[in-house]
Amino acid sequence: MSNHPVQVIAVTGGKGGVGKSNVSINLGVCLAEMGRRVVILDADLGLANLDILLGISARENLSHVLRGECSIRDILVEGPAGVKIVPASSGTQELVSMGPREHAGLIHAFSELSDDVDVLIVDTAAGISEMVMSFVTAAQESLFVVTNEPTSITDAYAMMKILNQKHGMYRFNVVANMVRTQQEGREIYSKLTKVTDRFLDVALQFSGCIPFDDYLRKAVMRQKPVVEAYPRSKAALAFRSLANKVDSWPLPSTPRGHLEFFVDRLVQGAVAR
Repeated sequence: MSNHPVQVIAVTGGKGGVGKSNVSINLGVCLAEMGRRVVILDADLGLANLDILLGISARENLSHVLRGECSIRDILVEGPAGVKIVPASSGTQELVSMGPREHAGLIHAFSELSDDVDVLIVDTAAGISEMVMSFVTAAQESLFVVTNEPTSITDAYAMMKILNQKHGMYRFNVVANMVRTQQEGREIYSKLTKVTDRFLDVALQFSGCIPFDDYLRKAVMRQKPVVEAYPRSKAALAFRSLANKVDSWPLPSTPRGHLEFFVDRLVQGAVAR
């Protein structure tokens, strides 16, 4: 059994409609094309949409895992470029109303995949519920997707504040989505850092921007990732650039002492050293 650590990235942002799922899918496909074994968890447990965005149908989903009917491995669905999708269910109340114990059990259940995955991307739901916070804190890296709307920036800030003050997180990566120019992307990041620098003790990292691109909309209509449907489009090139940046992030080496994905792998690695 190998002891390689798994990179876990929560794609989040607070506000709905900022493009988190598109970022998750296209980032995952780019990393897979770079040779990484990628799993994407649809963590919008009540309104799952990754399977719809990709035009794939899943017979079983996380609700079956929670009921003990099957394992995480059993529900994996093959997506583009060999990416594996962990589907959630849509309109199932039991997933939305999970308590902390079931949620911890769900996160621990991923350990069975640890030998077969290099990167786990967690596509979180909108909002700042306990469930969303729990998924973000269980990841090693958070990638905040923000757009040039005041509500997107204030929601991202509100989420960072809770993660910082309640959960001790202090490092956040930011990608500006649906921008008209690179300059606009930088300005969005600048607006966010202005408030975080003033009120929080956190470090923000600019991970780049994804342009507003009609080809992205066309790809969604075709139920394909834009990097696969229109590989030369501006959005596809930007996603590849983002993937290169993400691939250079340091891998986790030690557990942080709270609920997190693949924690047993981190403990083994720490003991081995």
